[in-house]
Amino acid sequence: MPISSLKVLEFNELLKSQGKAPLIDNLSKRELENPEGCGIDLRVGEVYALEGKGFLGVEERKTSEAIKIADIKEKGEITITLPPNGYFLVKTIETIHSPGEKLEIEKGVWKYLMPVVYPRSTLQNCGVGFLATKTDPGYIGQLRFGIINNRNEPFEFQLGARMFNVVFEPVTGEIKRTYEGQWQGGTRASTAGTEKQI
Repeated sequence: MPISSLKVLEFNELLKSQGKAPLIDNLSKRELENPEGCGIDLRVGEVYALEGKGFLGVEERKTSEAIKIADIKEKGEITITLPPNGYFLVKTIETIHSPGEKLEIEKGVWKYLMPVVYPRSTLQNCGVGFLATKTDPGYIGQLRFGIINNRNEPFEFQLGARMFNVVFEPVTGEIKRTYEGQWQGGTRASTAGTEKQI
């Protein structure tokens, strides 16, 4: 059962009043003042193209090299074209702070929260596929997703557009350890060569 968007904003204020990071930082004015439903819309801020091959082994991995082709901080709200059958990695403007400790979601009910991200329906209505993984409690950073143009027509989008929707789901049970992976912080878009998996 997802936490409502208004409850997410309440948690943001509660956490900030305790000197902690909010669940989501850098929210747009729309989401701060008038969120819709149980989710919070997230905007695309960076775009990456991939070059070279990747590898996923038992103990090692190497991703394709991610080449940044657009950043809203550098170029503003420019329009990007995703060609037919093209693939980009896209990164959010917003930063997620998924707590590594339980929060009181209802009186006397304490749970970990896990952000779950969905594409906005405009993507599917334009024939654009959305690729994401789960985000564990304890992850801090911007989120990165894959988008693929499944049509024979180009798809255009602007940096700063609302492309994703995040909901926070309570986790039932205990967790042995929260997220400690090498993608913590959301700053890198690819591995620096072959690396050991944690």
